[in-house]
Amino acid sequence: MSEVERQLRILEALERNPDTTQANLAAQLGVAVGSVNWYLKRLIRKGHIKVTHLERRKLKYFVTPKGLALKARLTSEYMEVSLRVYRELRQAARETLAQVRESGYTAVKADVCGEAMEIFRLTCLEEGVGVGKNPSSPLPEVRAEGMQFVVEWPE
Repeated sequence: MSEVERQLRILEALERNPDTTQANLAAQLGVAVGSVNWYLKRLIRKGHIKVTHLERRKLKYFVTPKGLALKARLTSEYMEVSLRVYRELRQAARETLAQVRESGYTAVKADVCGEAMEIFRLTCLEEGVGVGKNPSSPLPEVRAEGMQFVVEWPE
């Protein structure tokens, strides 16, 4: 998870539930409580969040107007990055399918788990290329490696 996404998710979680705990935030984000504490302190120091003590050990977090502005900016940045990644994966999928079709195949084997492979599967549907899962069929097998797709050709 990127820095932008982590800050955005913290602000969203606090906006939804100002009474949440650092442990709950850590569980939602899949990070250590110490990391959440560090992010919260930084957001508080920059004026994006205010914190009040309800009881001795109970805190309440408020996203400030400055924090709402940050959330809007982070949302925009996150969307820009997400759309760029999506477009790059779609282009890589189209190029991979062009290779497959040039080699005379109309279908591929692909384990469609993960976001990149889901984008690949959608591109296959759009391009009219079948996606099979039968391991015994002699089809090229496609897998995602980072922002590219790799083809293993049948022997």
